[in-house]
Amino acid sequence: MNATVATSAVTSDPIVPVILSGGAGTRLWPVSREGHPKPFMKLPDGQTLLGKTVQRAMTAASARRMLLVTNRDYYFISKDEVARTLDATAQKATGYLLEPVGRNTAAAIAAAAHWIAANVSPQALMLVLPADHLISPAEEFQKAVQQAAALASQGKLVTFGIRPTAPETGYGYIEGGATISGSQALEVKRFVEKPDLQTAQSYIGSGNFMWNSGMFCMRAQTLLDELAAHRPALAEGIARCWAEVGEGSGKQPFTELPAESFGQVESISVDYAVMEPSKNLVVLPTAFSWDDIGSWSAVANLVPADGEGNRVQGDAVLVDCQDSFIRAEDRMIAAVGLRGVMVIDTPDALLVADADASQQVKEVVSQLKLRGHESYKLHRTVVRPWGTYTVLEDGAGYKIKRIEVKPGAQLSLQMHHHRSEHWIVVTGTAKVVCDDREFLVMTNESTYIPAGKKHRMENPGVLDLVMIEVQSGEYLGEDDIVRFSDIYGRAGT
Repeated sequence: MNATVATSAVTSDPIVPVILSGGAGTRLWPVSREGHPKPFMKLPDGQTLLGKTVQRAMTAASARRMLLVTNRDYYFISKDEVARTLDATAQKATGYLLEPVGRNTAAAIAAAAHWIAANVSPQALMLVLPADHLISPAEEFQKAVQQAAALASQGKLVTFGIRPTAPETGYGYIEGGATISGSQALEVKRFVEKPDLQTAQSYIGSGNFMWNSGMFCMRAQTLLDELAAHRPALAEGIARCWAEVGEGSGKQPFTELPAESFGQVESISVDYAVMEPSKNLVVLPTAFSWDDIGSWSAVANLVPADGEGNRVQGDAVLVDCQDSFIRAEDRMIAAVGLRGVMVIDTPDALLVADADASQQVKEVVSQLKLRGHESYKLHRTVVRPWGTYTVLEDGAGYKIKRIEVKPGAQLSLQMHHHRSEHWIVVTGTAKVVCDDREFLVMTNESTYIPAGKKHRMENPGVLDLVMIEVQSGEYLGEDDIVRFSDIYGRAGT
């Protein structure tokens, strides 16, 4: 028997996209790392996954508001990506909800629901979108959003189901049941964890199963009510967090969740906490193509293949190679006699893998963590709110960096216990503070900062400031820093 929810009318309720951005993307190492995760990774067309998601989300934002939920460490890089993607008006309509630590999707979405209820309306519709999906065409996505919004306006929790194109073992599945009257949506019989190959093949054969996309649409208040019914302790914990945030959250550039109380809430996915036990959940089969870019095989498929099945991104020469993927960044790569091999090159790490073993790349990251190797977390070039730094050379007792500071930006007023620094300006002008002195350092000039001295560097110009920093000392770790003041809110961290 069909369920009876009328969905023919287009809803007038405001739609607020909620983009969930973060996660290390360990299967896309060495490009995706904890300090620069998958949503910020540039694809072959030059855009990032986050940029594509932001564009897609804003076209669905009938409320002309959008919320990006991310870790506080990714705020500035996220804001820069939004600025590259949207016009000034849309940028101002984008809110940021910052997590001090990751507590999985249930906590993130619940906090977003409080933000929407406070800043838009409890009856506003949340369109929850992970930041790492590729979706096309845009017209089919918009059509699905409108269908989901009509259902959500009736009090339903709507999840977007993807018709499987292959027996994929890396995705969760949803089994659909009876059709919802007046719509294309289905009742949800059950969620299924990532299956083995034989089970996945049987799911495709049955025609009743869809991939679980992790995208949802529902009223903000509906989500909070369902969470209170099925996970009351988590609901209460998030409510306490929001009470600490206080009024006026949407009037600031970002809303930061309190570290102590948010860190104590349960870490659980929204699927387990709300969707699976809910009686109001429906799944909407979609007609758009979808990929969560979960492996290097998925990235390779974005690059056109030559006559031998090879795909190349960057500068490479291939001789007698077949069905291989080469991704070069800063140098030319020559490959000879490869068959079904992936080569992913970055300035400080190289991945060589069988094309059929792309899911195992995450095991490399696990081993790097166990060894304490910095490459699991940071690139040689590290993004900071003020610009970037690149480690050029690192040896016993010294480290050499290339530092680039954006116009008008400044580093924190800081001090190091164990290292001294010698700064040489390559281009631009540096405004330097060292203890009680303030002075300018021009192109082709230098200055010395002894250990234990308070210091700061600023770019007062309209062009990028580029300088070389030579560090000397017994300990040169990035944690040897005491911040006294910082325009980016990092003092004391």
